[in-house]
Amino acid sequence: MVRTGVELVDAEGAGALSLREIARRAGVSHGAPRRYFPTHLDLLSAIAHEGFRALGTRVAAIDTADPRDRIEALARLYLDFARTRGGMYELMFRHDLLESGRLGLRDTSLPLFAHVAELVARVRPDAADPATVTGALWANLHGIAQLRRWGSLRLATGADDVEPLLTAALDAHLGPRRPVTGR
Repeated sequence: MVRTGVELVDAEGAGALSLREIARRAGVSHGAPRRYFPTHLDLLSAIAHEGFRALGTRVAAIDTADPRDRIEALARLYLDFARTRGGMYELMFRHDLLESGRLGLRDTSLPLFAHVAELVARVRPDAADPATVTGALWANLHGIAQLRRWGSLRLATGADDVEPLLTAALDAHLGPRRPVTGR
């Protein structure tokens, strides 16, 4: 049922995730999901958990030691995930799922946030509170992703290209990239 839910959210968006539709597509009775997931929120949380797992796998594959490069790669990956898996992205950040504590979604997402905060602290040792800088950067990235998903990015900037916004966000929160100097 979770696999069916992942396929459904990727194909049709978070709004398509009813218990009946998931059961129908999984080939089980409409009451079967309740045996494994006492509430609809439990099943949605299990599906969102798969999204966080997939995002975490992609983040773990980033292969660079430089903290600024790592944050930049992670930011691009985040924006790409929101673009290519929009329904899952929407589901993953639903406030009711994160706040409910169902399947420990916050326990799945918070380590990623902590990892980025550690990288931010290395890039910005002057930052009094790396978690606040990280939160502001994440909010900026989330806003860019949402504006693109809603089609509002073109209205606001005249283009669909997120690169200038990404560069501006990274520079605003991390400081401008320092030029590489030779020896």
